[in-house]
Amino acid sequence: MASKLKAADRSTQFEFAGTKEKMAFIRKHWALYVLSIPGILFFIVFKYIPLTGSAIAFQNYNIFKGITGSPWVGLEHFKRMFAYTEFLTILKNTILIGVYDLVFAFPVPIVLAILLNEIRLAVFKRIVQTVVYMPHFLSWVIVGGILVGVLSPTTGFVNTVISALGFEPIYFLGDNSYIRTILIGSGIWKDSGWGTIIYLAAIAGINPDLYEAAQIDGASRLRQIRSITIPVILPTIMILFLLQIGNFLDFGFERVFVFLNPLNSENGEIIDTYVYRAGLVDRQYSYTTAIGLFKSVVGLLLIMLGNTLSRKTTGEGLF
Repeated sequence: MASKLKAADRSTQFEFAGTKEKMAFIRKHWALYVLSIPGILFFIVFKYIPLTGSAIAFQNYNIFKGITGSPWVGLEHFKRMFAYTEFLTILKNTILIGVYDLVFAFPVPIVLAILLNEIRLAVFKRIVQTVVYMPHFLSWVIVGGILVGVLSPTTGFVNTVISALGFEPIYFLGDNSYIRTILIGSGIWKDSGWGTIIYLAAIAGINPDLYEAAQIDGASRLRQIRSITIPVILPTIMILFLLQIGNFLDFGFERVFVFLNPLNSENGEIIDTYVYRAGLVDRQYSYTTAIGLFKSVVGLLLIMLGNTLSRKTTGEGLF
């Protein structure tokens, strides 16, 4: 009995000591906690509180009756969603564009960062970095206007070249077969340079001794990239890949809306633009909330699956 009392007393002492250490840590770093308050409030107000509005996905929502007064219909809107042929087509478009974005756009910042890292002339490197960063600061409205002008069938630069070569001009934005290429290509031009920042930071953290040892062993620059650079930045690549997967169905409303028209909507319309048209324009609030909830659940499942696979293959993950 006495030994049990002593053990309990020691446990209490350890807990008290741990509490004192925690309080001392908080007092020492109180400024950091204060600085974090605006960020915490932002997520509470704009991310967590709005989640309560997801309830209207299970109602026939009426803006005059509100959430509490609108009748509950269960999974009716979800059944309607999967029974609607137009939605299935839009879902296919969203998935295909998301896959193309992962396959073609995601590797570009990695390759670009490696190439920028190989530039030895500092002035030239800064100029190139500035040039590839600049499109990121343009809004999609401006990017859309630029591409509409460049791809114009009458005055556009591309069709001027095509006509000079003896071919018929092509109305790129009026053809379903080109819209996905335009969406992915414009995204690469706009954001690939900005995406190199994190990869360049990861490359800058590589120990130079590794490259020196490889040079002594006679490794070429290509072999150094393959055997040192890529393996070291692989955890960073995996983390960003997981974040990309989490937004797989969230391709971006503005990015598509500026290029969309009745001639290319069959292959170009995605969930976000459909939600805008059916939800805000046609006022089908409950139906489009159900679509948004479905998209969020799919994104969560994809990021959990990707995180599990990443931990098993590379040992790195988001959580």
